[in-house]
Amino acid sequence: MADQQRARRLAERIKVIVAEVLDRRVKDPRLGFVTITDVRVTGDLQHATVFYTVLGDNVEESAAALHSARGLIRSEVGKGTGVRLTPTLEFVADALPQSAAQIDEALRRAAEADAALAESAHGKPYAGEANPYRTPHADE
Repeated sequence: MADQQRARRLAERIKVIVAEVLDRRVKDPRLGFVTITDVRVTGDLQHATVFYTVLGDNVEESAAALHSARGLIRSEVGKGTGVRLTPTLEFVADALPQSAAQIDEALRRAAEADAALAESAHGKPYAGEANPYRTPHADE
């Protein structure tokens, strides 16, 4: 079992190598504008999961292009890392953009609800006293 620091260093190196190979060596027309967002390596350094995002709508074609170029990418990772056993690569589409869009939408709805509540409360009197907190009396 390798230590976690070595696994993190290997993951960072794989991330750089995969990005360079996709930029320079893979000439598949199905491959869109792919960004490698993260790489996670198992503790025994035998398997690497590569997370990616695609700009645009051709996610399925890019996934097929990455799957077909997996052997070339793995051989370049083996040459670039210098580890004894090159890890197998698995490409997974990152769900980060969809999650970010959902969070942005929820924040927008909350801001609209806050604005509507502030507008409905404008000019109305308080339900109780204007200052509901106790203040010390002058005679105490």
